[in-house]
Amino acid sequence: MIFGLESWLAGTLFLCLLAAIVFEFINGFHDTANAVATVIYTNTLKPWTAVVWSGLWNIAGVLAGGIGVAMGIVYLLPVELLVDQQVNHAVAMIIALLGSSIVWNFSTWYLGIPCSSSHTLVAAILGVGVAHSILPGASGTAVNWDKAIEVGSSLLISPFFGFAFTILLMFILRWFTKGKKLFEEPKKKEVPPLWIRAILVFTCTSVSFFHGSNDGQKGVGVIMLILIGLVPLQFALNPQMKLPDVKSASTHLATELSEIAAQSSASSPRAAEAALLSSRFTLLARQLDDIPNNVANSKFEVRKVIITERRNLDRFEKNHKFDLTTAQKKNLSFHKKTIVSATDYVPFWVLIMVSLSLGTGTMIGWKRIVVTIGEKIGKQHLTYAQGASAEIVAASTIGMSTFLGLPVSTTQVLSSGIAGSMVASKGLKNLQMGTIKSMAIAWLLTFPVVFMLAGTLFYLFRSIWS
Repeated sequence: MIFGLESWLAGTLFLCLLAAIVFEFINGFHDTANAVATVIYTNTLKPWTAVVWSGLWNIAGVLAGGIGVAMGIVYLLPVELLVDQQVNHAVAMIIALLGSSIVWNFSTWYLGIPCSSSHTLVAAILGVGVAHSILPGASGTAVNWDKAIEVGSSLLISPFFGFAFTILLMFILRWFTKGKKLFEEPKKKEVPPLWIRAILVFTCTSVSFFHGSNDGQKGVGVIMLILIGLVPLQFALNPQMKLPDVKSASTHLATELSEIAAQSSASSPRAAEAALLSSRFTLLARQLDDIPNNVANSKFEVRKVIITERRNLDRFEKNHKFDLTTAQKKNLSFHKKTIVSATDYVPFWVLIMVSLSLGTGTMIGWKRIVVTIGEKIGKQHLTYAQGASAEIVAASTIGMSTFLGLPVSTTQVLSSGIAGSMVASKGLKNLQMGTIKSMAIAWLLTFPVVFMLAGTLFYLFRSIWS
């Protein structure tokens, strides 16, 4: 048995994890191919050398990238969906979410159209969340809309950022770089000068690493959704958490908020909000006592309370940030971080699973997207400056997004960067408009198609297994 589960549940868990691996494997087809296109088309590295190198750095990125993006994916869905005690409902959620994502990602890859796995996954999550909210008897919000808007803004802005900043970087390079070698099209089978080659290998490595740290974390988030949804007794809370510390932090928060309420005018909104939050964290401290005794559903309830009150505390801090002292802000932040450690975690074996899936996918399915990036976006052959500029902007954008805990599309950033570099060289006439239109159509259709497909599949499977 796996995790002490009955054989049928262990089998279901295995199949759902396999689907997540397939999604991340196809993600490697799509997104990581962008990282190797420039070094291949500038003769900097041989194709298989570039692909293996990129795959290894993707693995490193997943392992070193933290869990901020993964938790962003987990918190897009409602708490109610994650703690639904009907296992078949969780299975319906997972298959709908992953099935719609895999179908769309594989279809666009087969057609050689660069398409965002991030865009696809977020659309599927929102489709399932909204479908859940309009079920008969459903309660609670369908989606964490604050997080959804934050994620959506990141995905929407990133392609324009990639396009505009690559043009700017190209002009800066022209202004400050002496000689024309950097802006020449590589001759067939001619290896670039060592300094240019070093720059391009560095940018390829950076994009690969940051892709793993960002896109790999999305796969980690999906697997955590599976584990929390199917086996919450084992994964609703961090098995390695220090329970006395979490309880102490909850008690300290209750005390701190009570003091804030006492220091405020009795009729002020701050006093009422602080008093209410204080009582809730006091209740949480009591609920934490039930966990060692294995009280039925205690982990469900504790996870739900922690996530809900963390959001309430975030709003309180935001609404009253100018009214709180520096010491109060520091104390609230410190104790909140301790409490959140109970819910925001990822087992190491999940990181290994995702990193190997992403890296292997990179090494197998890269060619279709590489050809599109290298040959079909612009009318001219990719120059050294174009490849380096697009990848510098992509690596910077993805790295910053990972630091902020936001998912961003490697495909959208880098392909729009390549388009920007072509425009910077010879204007809009240098773009192959047929490819640009296909990419734009895929970008516009991804959200509505995957959103509807995920929601429909969720309804279908939920009705079959209700």
